[in-house]
Amino acid sequence: MHLANTFARAGTDPNAVREVSLTINAAHLFVYFIPETPEEAARLGVTEDGPAYFAFRSAPMGAVPWQVTLAAFYNFSPRSVQAMAGVWDTATPEQWQAARFAAVDRALRRVGVSLTAGQIAEARSLIDPVVASADYAGKTMAAANASVPLPADPLVALWQQITVLREWRGDAHFTVLAANGLGPCDCNVLQSATGHFPEAIARATRLWNDEEMAAATSRLVARGWLNADGTATEACIAAREQIEAETDEHCAALWTPIGDANVRRLTSLIMPIHEAFTAARTYPFRVEMGDTQSAA
Repeated sequence: MHLANTFARAGTDPNAVREVSLTINAAHLFVYFIPETPEEAARLGVTEDGPAYFAFRSAPMGAVPWQVTLAAFYNFSPRSVQAMAGVWDTATPEQWQAARFAAVDRALRRVGVSLTAGQIAEARSLIDPVVASADYAGKTMAAANASVPLPADPLVALWQQITVLREWRGDAHFTVLAANGLGPCDCNVLQSATGHFPEAIARATRLWNDEEMAAATSRLVARGWLNADGTATEACIAAREQIEAETDEHCAALWTPIGDANVRRLTSLIMPIHEAFTAARTYPFRVEMGDTQSAA
């Protein structure tokens, strides 16, 4: 009843909110898997994937110390984020942001995203009011991205607006995780156990060690969310869906400025971005449209 009341007050359909959230995440996701991203990082003098990832994604916040990036990203281990120390000496945040846009531009052209100028303009007419009217209190990454000047290319500019809203939901999602007592390592274990994020990729990118992963697993077993062998229980699957529903609840008012019909129209307009990168075999694993934040 509580969730239903929230969506009723916002005047939004929870199904439309979930669908646009999934599509926004999918349309943003390619930047972490395209070859153009490490190529642009190498031009700035950084050839290691970890430091480059953190520099590209945290550049909108400015030349912050790695501890600030750790706090904003939530689900990474301190040792993984600490690897970015020194990236602002190699290149400025503005240079990193420009390089990210260059990688996105090159990749969008390479895969041939089929959006006409009219469709891009229509998508902007729908997404821009949402970005402009969003409440950024407590939304660190979204606010940082909203402050970035939009690039000249219309499709790359649309992608940046998509990024703002993707990070907005991510910020809200981390608030819900914390409220539900799911710490940075625990949420990775839960995502892997429920089949939403391959454990090998989680370990390789988040760098939680065996002892930390085992401790997180034990905490989830004690909650009745995992079996002794680390597999998800029915309670775990239900809890994860509840967390997603609570995140959707946070997002309900975000979409009020354009209404459900336009939310669905925006969803259909930006879907070709994800479809083009999927067709180009961009991802090392199946990107589930039922997952919103696992590859953040």
